[in-house]
Amino acid sequence: MEQIEKSKVYAKKGLLEKIKLCLSKKPLPSPTDRKKFDDDFAITTSFHGVHNIVRNRSKLRKAIWLVVVLGSVSLLIWQIYSRLVNYFTWPITTSIEVQYVEKMEFPAVTFCNLNRFQTDAVAKFSLIYFLWHVASKVLHRQDINANSTDSKEAVDFVKSHQNFSIAEFIRNNGFYLNSNTLLDCDFFGIPCGPKDFAHVFTEYGNCFTFNDETIQAKKKVSVSGRGLNLLFNINQEEFTDSSALGFLDAGIIFVIHSPKKEPQFDGLGLSTPAGMHARVTIRQVKTVHQEYPWGECNPNIKLQNFSNYSTFGCLKECKARHIKKQCGCLPFLLPGYLPHCEIFLFFEFPLLIFISDHIELKELCTVGTHNSSCPVSCEETEYPATISYSSFPSQTALKYLSKKLNKSQKYISENLVNIEINYSDLNYKVTQQQKAVSVSELLGNVGGQLGLFCGASIITIIEIIEYILTNFCWICIFFLVKIPEMIQWTPPPQNHLGNKHRIEEC
Repeated sequence: MEQIEKSKVYAKKGLLEKIKLCLSKKPLPSPTDRKKFDDDFAITTSFHGVHNIVRNRSKLRKAIWLVVVLGSVSLLIWQIYSRLVNYFTWPITTSIEVQYVEKMEFPAVTFCNLNRFQTDAVAKFSLIYFLWHVASKVLHRQDINANSTDSKEAVDFVKSHQNFSIAEFIRNNGFYLNSNTLLDCDFFGIPCGPKDFAHVFTEYGNCFTFNDETIQAKKKVSVSGRGLNLLFNINQEEFTDSSALGFLDAGIIFVIHSPKKEPQFDGLGLSTPAGMHARVTIRQVKTVHQEYPWGECNPNIKLQNFSNYSTFGCLKECKARHIKKQCGCLPFLLPGYLPHCEIFLFFEFPLLIFISDHIELKELCTVGTHNSSCPVSCEETEYPATISYSSFPSQTALKYLSKKLNKSQKYISENLVNIEINYSDLNYKVTQQQKAVSVSELLGNVGGQLGLFCGASIITIIEIIEYILTNFCWICIFFLVKIPEMIQWTPPPQNHLGNKHRIEEC
């Protein structure tokens, strides 16, 4: 190490010696030459006003021009400073534009039955209500009574069923989609069926997504007022749920979302009760956010389990990372490739609550700003909906459907749900954040101020830099070479002077 440091010191000394040698070879200009250089610069520079100070012989005019030039330079500095300050506050503007198209891309729609479980299955295994309730509610950080009788039964069940899988149970014994539950499907006049829906797990159990990008090409519509028309049979005799846990409704809940995003029911789900016809009119709204520091989005964030970024998907992955770190497994409602660990978590019930509370209280998974765990998406598409209801079916249609389906009129009124989804107009609104001041605009502003107050340009700045560097070089020559030579010079001895005086007298 010492040898390396010495070599660095020697290298620095060698460089300084080379610079000193180079400067010593250059002659120091005389005062007359320096004055001539200053006068030539003042007369020939493109910086306006300076030559008027030098050429005028009148001291009054020189003083006036000096005040004018200094005032202009002061205003120039103030203007440039204010523009730089404005630029580094990262201002943005928001533009709203309506785009009209011939064909509109249809959104994805995810449907779930509010009665999530098959009646026969839960009659034999009623504990599934509590297990599923814990799995979904803890992920949304809602209070659960850990001392309830159900929790004790869950612990006993875990001890005797180590290989039990909630996900597999729900997949086999939850709501399903076939010709008995989906009685009619029509998209823009083209028949559709269960094969056009993709299965997905949500807090409502088995759900099914229409127009999912993983199973089919993106569907488009070319006429407003027409779109997706569905007739569901929720079959309340076959599917049920727990009233004690707050599930009192019967019908279909659905959410309209981008085909690139995961369905998010929390706060966004739309419900249609049995015996109703829901007419849903949607619009498409695209929002583009600027990246930091102008906006809050981060285009460099990629999700491991989702092809496209969304704050909802990011939050699920964030929670999954922390639960994986603590437990070494994942709840099946969270994305990942580790084994599902609901049974382990129910056995260690306080641990599940602790992890959920820890994530929330320590703000380990936050949303919104650029430095949060899940910043806002740089581009997102939403579908604001207007929904209206009417009784379904009418008295005439009730008789027709009863005969067609071979079911009683009471069954038809209590189990059929009709949902119709279409666009209100063939246009979409784009709300876009834009940089209020770009780099080119900043340079244009600065250049305009230079020209307005001093008649200067980039060429003028180069001239000034050249003038300053030339004077700096002369100063270096004077201090590094000439002053040491003057210090090293010693006057001749006094006796020599005496002999010189004697010789002069003679």
